[in-house]
Amino acid sequence: MSNIDKNQFVKKSMVLSALSLALGLSIYVDASVAGDFPTAKVNTTGLSVTDDVVKVGILHSATGTMAISETGSIQAEKLAIAQINEAGGVLGRKIEVIQEDGASDWPTFAEKSKKLLENDKVATVFGCWTSASRKAALPVFEKDNGLLFYPTFYEGLEQSKNVFYTGQEATQQILAGLDWIAKEKKAKTFYLIGSDYIWPRTSMKIARKHIEQHLGGTVVGEEYVALGDTQFGSVINKIKLKKPDVIYAAVVGGSNVAWFKQLNAAGLNAKKQNMLTISVTEDEVLGIGGENLEGFYSAMKYFQSLKNPNNDKFVAEFKKAYGEKAVIGDVTQAAYLGPWLWKAAVERAGSFDVDKAVAALPGYELSTAPEGYVKVDPNHHLLSKLRIGQWRKDGQADMVYESGLINPDPFPKGYQ
Repeated sequence: MSNIDKNQFVKKSMVLSALSLALGLSIYVDASVAGDFPTAKVNTTGLSVTDDVVKVGILHSATGTMAISETGSIQAEKLAIAQINEAGGVLGRKIEVIQEDGASDWPTFAEKSKKLLENDKVATVFGCWTSASRKAALPVFEKDNGLLFYPTFYEGLEQSKNVFYTGQEATQQILAGLDWIAKEKKAKTFYLIGSDYIWPRTSMKIARKHIEQHLGGTVVGEEYVALGDTQFGSVINKIKLKKPDVIYAAVVGGSNVAWFKQLNAAGLNAKKQNMLTISVTEDEVLGIGGENLEGFYSAMKYFQSLKNPNNDKFVAEFKKAYGEKAVIGDVTQAAYLGPWLWKAAVERAGSFDVDKAVAALPGYELSTAPEGYVKVDPNHHLLSKLRIGQWRKDGQADMVYESGLINPDPFPKGYQ
């Protein structure tokens, strides 16, 4: 195949993939195209790629306290892979999934990463959720030159050649969200609370600096609870005593159920207390119950209730696959982007080799994402928008604010 023919195939394949995503169509491409990309040429580093199949990994917590948050990511990645296979696969090859359970245990994520990369030789992994799991797995990916698509909003302060971050970093979520609530609620006093691990602690460090140095506000309390903890009585009493203008929260996983139920039982509902959380999506609300956080706010880039043709189709396809009661949160949508971005990287590179795929993806623009337009920055993060959602009793959110596109800046000056 000539270079011209090859470029035409790649462009055609990307257009067909975009159409299948945007329109919910099952578009088939002749599998014989694999013959135009001989395995010996598109796989020079010993990955699990044959003339017919390419193997990838999915690594999330299907069990443990984080399963409430990570199940949606597994579902979204599998949906995207099924749609890609229906559209002809990647370079004419069907994607096969090897799924591993991180089990809400950070050392297990490292162990399973090593298994996927060294034993299974997967071409890429879609996975991790917490920053602790990502930090545990990262040395394995860098040592073995693996490729990870990480879907969760996170604290930033990281950039790796081996990772593409499809969620927001701190400037896109934390700083922009605090700017909004300080202005909207004329907030001056803040109470910070999070689960006790790297993401909440680093996020609150960034939040405190922004509140004190840029917003002219005061942090009147800062508390951390063990991951999975369900006892919040002491913290709630302190909040009642301090009477902050805003509770700024990063409680994660199953702890969220107890946190919001106990807040509501103590009378700290949205009629009496402002709260902005950076850790509650529709996935968590399903367990918490909309009645327990009605009126509170979340800062995310995506909500299921977002109105655009891309999202209408995505929501319909997701519910078709997983049932009408299935919900879609911010990280679920960001996880859905991972397989599509990896497909684009491989087809732009004309190779499954990690180094070639990594080099090909920066600059790629995806206009068919459920959240809307996104673009891959050279720093491996996405240009995206911040949205503020106010939770309803039915577990969905009304969007009360939407920013313009925010350039990712994982190392913001003055916040490191």
